Amino acid sequence: MKTILLKLTIGLGIMVLAAQQVSAQNCAPREDVIKRLAQTYGETRRGIGIARQGAVMEVFASDQTGSWTIVVTLPEGVTCLIASGQSFEVLAEALPPNA
Repeated sequence: MKTILLKLTIGLGIMVLAAQQVSAQNCAPREDVIKRLAQTYGETRRGIGIARQGAVMEVFASDQTGSWTIVVTLPEGVTCLIASGQSFEVLAEALPPNA
């Protein structure tokens, strides 16, 4: 039983360290991320919103390539990539009536 508990503890520790390392690879100073999105993918900001704890969520996209990226910038100025994909389209739909 002690061996199983030890293995589980070590396994959880490794997963936490791996998650932190992956997170660090997907984050950089905001200026660097914005510059790379513009220069490498031709993406510009298309939308913005305030998230929890003062974080800012932004959507970047390119009309020419259709690529898009969602980023979150933390109050400290670090920007993290959340998701990216292809076939971005702008929709001009009417908002639903208030219920």
